[in-house]
Amino acid sequence: MVVVDKLSGLQQALKTWRQSSQRIAFVPTMGNLHAGHLQLVTEARQLAERVVISIFVNPSQFGVGEDYASYPRTEQDDIDKLKPLGVDLVFMPSVAEMYLPDAKTTVLVNGISDNYCGAFRPGHFAGVATVVCKLFNMVQPDVAVFGLKDFQQLAVIRTMVKDLNMPVQIVGVDTVREASGLAMSSRNGYLSDGQKAVATSLYQSLLAAKTAVLAGVDYEDVEQQSLLFLQQAGFQPDYFSICRSHDLAKATAADNDLVLLVAAKLGSTRLIDNICFTK
Repeated sequence: MVVVDKLSGLQQALKTWRQSSQRIAFVPTMGNLHAGHLQLVTEARQLAERVVISIFVNPSQFGVGEDYASYPRTEQDDIDKLKPLGVDLVFMPSVAEMYLPDAKTTVLVNGISDNYCGAFRPGHFAGVATVVCKLFNMVQPDVAVFGLKDFQQLAVIRTMVKDLNMPVQIVGVDTVREASGLAMSSRNGYLSDGQKAVATSLYQSLLAAKTAVLAGVDYEDVEQQSLLFLQQAGFQPDYFSICRSHDLAKATAADNDLVLLVAAKLGSTRLIDNICFTK
């Protein structure tokens, strides 16, 4: 496994692989890898001859007062976790390598970026779309693998790829959960043991809402009941929304392919989760 921090090193390896017509799979991450990330890598290994992982904590997707400075950086541990998985190259660029000091270009995916997490984290998805676009340009993968836990993020990336005619296949992988049902996330490390016990209520709220939707309960009632449940559990919910899975528009009773999206703070830690299903 090769580890590089410069674009030149990345390009040299990629050139050799492309000359021999090898398919390249890419998994972009911000590091602090857990079992969910490793599942993405395992999936990527099945999709291509070569696997590239990036580890880059992207400053442009963090807002004012968010946790960019304190976001966990565990590069050596991440590398140790990746070695047994057949990863060919790890790209670990600096901020200076990724962003020119006078850069003037931002990628903005209108509409789908505006609601849900986009409403509570202004500029977040512009930061995500811009860095993913840059990484796609650098790696030029045949396929890129993302987790379904960040459902809105994946929708933004799919839209960007479609709109900009990027020749990249996007693959979504199911959320990996702890035994309690809590979706695995780097931010779970911020939670105390007591908070982790409470955090399972996030997934429980999704399961209860799914049952209610399938039973024919009015969607607005389901959303309001879910928000109340989370508040009573000790969360400060940002939103709980029943959406169409293909475009994240608010769902109606006539829609069949649904995703339930939730985001809530527990103490100072913001958690997100979702469930997709068909009526």
